Amino acid sequence: MRDFFIKSFEMIVSALIVLLALGVLVGGLITMFSAQGGLLAGLGIWLFGAVYVLFVGGAMYLALGIYQNTRRTAEAVEAMAKRP
Repeated sequence: MRDFFIKSFEMIVSALIVLLALGVLVGGLITMFSAQGGLLAGLGIWLFGAVYVLFVGGAMYLALGIYQNTRRTAEAVEAMAKRP
């Protein structure tokens, strides 16, 4: 059951990163072509939005990576403990 939740969380994280990236892309385009925005404002949204997506996505994938490494370490320790 635990593996189901971890794999589901991985899928949610992947979908969230894609949605965040699409939101930054569309937001930048809308700002570029709006009367109150402009080219520089849209490029700024793309730049800072991309950095935000990288940090948020990296933190989520880092948490998942820590879980996977801990699981593998526990399995290796158990295998070593079974040896004579």
